[in-house]
Parts: sequence; structure tokens; C-alpha cells
Amino acid sequence: MASLLQLARPAGRYRWGICALLFAVITVNYIDRQIIGVLKPVIEEDMGWSEIDYGNIVTAFQASYGIGLLVVGRWLDKVGTRKGMAIAITVWSLAACFHAAARSVLQFIFARVVLGLAESAAYPGAVKSIAEWFPKRERALGVGLLNAGANVGVLLTPIIAIAIAGLFGWRAAFVATGLVGLVVLWLWLRLFQSPQQHPAVTPQERAWIDQDGEDETGEPLGWKAAIRQRQAWFFMCAKFFTDPVWFLFLFWLPDLLSKTQGMELFPKGDSGILATIGPALIGVYLLADIGSIAGGWFSSRLISHGWSINRARKTTLACAAALALPLVTVANASSPLVAVLLIGLGTAAHQAFSSNIYTMVADLYPRRAVATVTGMGGAAGAIGGILMSQATGWTLELTGSYVPIVLYAGCAYAAALLAIHLLVPRMEPVALP
Repeated sequence: MASLLQLARPAGRYRWGICALLFAVITVNYIDRQIIGVLKPVIEEDMGWSEIDYGNIVTAFQASYGIGLLVVGRWLDKVGTRKGMAIAITVWSLAACFHAAARSVLQFIFARVVLGLAESAAYPGAVKSIAEWFPKRERALGVGLLNAGANVGVLLTPIIAIAIAGLFGWRAAFVATGLVGLVVLWLWLRLFQSPQQHPAVTPQERAWIDQDGEDETGEPLGWKAAIRQRQAWFFMCAKFFTDPVWFLFLFWLPDLLSKTQGMELFPKGDSGILATIGPALIGVYLLADIGSIAGGWFSSRLISHGWSINRARKTTLACAAALALPLVTVANASSPLVAVLLIGLGTAAHQAFSSNIYTMVADLYPRRAVATVTGMGGAAGAIGGILMSQATGWTLELTGSYVPIVLYAGCAYAAALLAIHLLVPRMEPVALP
């Protein structure tokens, strides 16, 4: 009885400090990748890009990101999160700075390729860290909190990028955000270790973290073994369907608001600040932040009330899929405010959905396999993102309309939920050798 009481009230909460650190890592990761989308109208005018040029630059990032995910998940399972993430943060911060030196489409593509390869470590490493530092009952909330870093990143990006670009030019904005990444690297090296080795973690908190009794013995999971498992395919299919929607809003949202609502990056004439893109992006990603945390909290809350993990996760996914459906009307929204609210609800739905499917990987797989499966799913999502970028670029070049694109965005989550339920009708943990 005494041991049960100790587990009910763990002495020490350092794991939440680790969650805050992961939140910072994901925030900077998204600032570095998002800044090109925010400054697209300015860079496009200065560099003379066509829509297809920009589509190819975005595709270069997504292709390298997807290739990196195939490799980096298994690499992280082998070398460990502390060392692997330190290397990744270093490389992506330097790549972000290199954007400022780019003078042609080809040089931008090179910078995006390096950035994509390095940034592919962020989510596999972060989700693996949550699996290492949290018991199953807290993982969805932990993933939801770190996943909120993505929204804070894209929320801060227009504030930082537009302010710096307005004062010093768009090239200075890339340098500034790259330097912020090096500050996060210093924090990572100073604060992160495994819970078994960290001097700040009490024995009671270690017992709380290890309460599920997960088997840590054995080799990391290989691709060939994972590809035969339906549990891995649920995540790959979910990411393939839904990641393109997130990439759409990540790289094309300022352009969408400009083309469909006539909004500007900087105020012109008597249009006022509310007619500009910056405040709109802040509103969208504030709602996305709420969705990320609420999605993780909701499924964890249902589990604490006696729901099975299977029922709690899928109920939350169904709510998120329903919330995303109104996205189909975004291109014809009656006003900028309506468009921003619809997109904000859609991004909130995406982040709630994303938090739970990431957590389902940790529900189904032991810690030594989490990064590998997360990486494989991320690669599938990157493939979907590439298809979306090419489809968006060509659709805009040929028709100038976002209608076919947002039609897919609204329906993607319902399709993903159907695939998840067909592949994993009951969430049974994978037995690995």
C-alpha cells in the first residue's frame, strides 16, 4: 500500500522541466522552418521567384526531411537522444543562418535540404524523450505540451520575422533565428540526460516514470521488422493523410490569406493592422496551441476516468476529425475573420489529432523502438507533404484557386481515422524480441 501511495504522489517533477525543454526545441525548430513561408511575398519579389520555384524549394525541404526521418529514427534509438539531438540542433541552426547567404533558387534548395535533414530528428527525438521520461498515463499530455511548441514557433515567427525583416531586411531574420537555435543547444547540453542518470531525479520520480514496467532489453527495431507490423502502418497512414494539411498551412498560409482575402504582409494606406497577415497568423496558431494541449489533456483525462486507451485515443481523434471538416469552405470564406477562425479550428484539430497519434506510438511500442516508428511515419508524412506542395504550386499556377486544396484539407482527418481504425481496431502492444 505504501508503494502505491508513493506512486500516486511522486516526489519530484523534473520530468515536466524536460517537457519544457522539449517545448523549446520544437519551438525553435518550427521558427527555422516556417520563416520562409512568412517572408515568401517579400523574398519572392526580391528574388523573382515563380510559384513553381517556391513549390520546388518547399519540396526540397520536405524531401530531405522525409529521407532524414527514415534514417534518423533508428539512429536516435542507437546513439541516444542526448547526443543525437545535440548534433541535429547544431546542424539545423547553422543551416538556418546559411539561408541569408543564398542568392539563387538552387542555393535556397541546398539550404532547405540541409535544414530538412537535420530537423527530421526533432519529433522522433522529442517523442522518444517523452516515452523515456513519462509513464503512459501522462504521455499524451506531455506530447501535447511539446507539440504546442510547433504552434508557438509559427506564432512567434511572424512577430520575429516581420519585425527583423522590416528593420534590417529578410536576410537578417534567418541569421537571428539560427543564433537562437544555438542558445537552445546550450540549454539542451546543460539540462538533458536520461532519467536513470540525472542527478535531479528522485528515486520516487524514477519509480513513477517506470511504473508501466516496460522492457528495455533487446536491439532497436529494424525497418524490415517494422514494415511488417500493422501497428507501424497505422502511424504511417495517419501521417501521410494529415501532414500535408499542416505543411499547407505552414508554407502557404500567408499566400492563401493574400490571394483569397486580399490581406497584406505590411499595412498599406488605411488598411490597418487587422488587415495584415501577421496578426492573422498569431490568431491561427494560438488556436492551434489550444488544440494541441486540449487534445493531449482530453485523452489523458478520459483514461484517468477509467476509459481504455483505445477508446480514449480514438474518441479524441474523432472529435478532431469533425472539427477539421469546415476547412473545405475556407477558400470562399465571407471575410478575413471567418477565414482565420476556420483555419484556426482546422489547425487546432490537426494538433489534437497529431498529439494523440504520436502518443499511440508510445502506447504500442517499447521505448527502444519509438524513434524508429516515429521516423517512418514522419517520412510517410513528408511524402504526402511533397505531393501537396507540388499539387498546390501547379494548381495555383494553372487556376489561381485554393478550392481543390482546402477540399482535401477538410476531409483528410476523417480518412486518416478510418485507416487507423481498420489497421488497429484494438490497441494491442507490439511484442518485440
